[in-house]
Amino acid sequence: MSNKAKKGDQVQVHYIGKLIDGSVFDSSAGQDPLAFALGSGMVIEGFDKGVIGMKVGEKKILEISVDQAYGPVLAENILKIPRKDVPSEIPLEVGAILNMHQDGTGQVMQVAVAELTTEYVTLDANHPLTGKDLIFDIELVGIG
Repeated sequence: MSNKAKKGDQVQVHYIGKLIDGSVFDSSAGQDPLAFALGSGMVIEGFDKGVIGMKVGEKKILEISVDQAYGPVLAENILKIPRKDVPSEIPLEVGAILNMHQDGTGQVMQVAVAELTTEYVTLDANHPLTGKDLIFDIELVGIG
């Protein structure tokens, strides 16, 4: 049995996720480690690839570019709607996160209020980390 993580293994990883400026956007500190199957698509591609070949107890810094993370910002995920179409009870401020029902599917997706004018509300349905390079400090704490 190999003691290095390989595709298909169930792994447990502690991590700290940071932006290039060093600000932390997520961490497993004080929580159970992140558990996932390598190569299953459960985590972003660069994170998945970075864990392959690691041994339990090994620590590593992963620098993950946009294309191996959440991808570039997609213009089709930015919606400009007339302000009058937004129910008045919904608080509108730039940066606010709203739940929006997708047409026809009934699925709820989160959108961020990106811009407000007297006429329009611009909503961004891209993942909050879209368009960003990411850094993860990781430690493989378990395989299997």
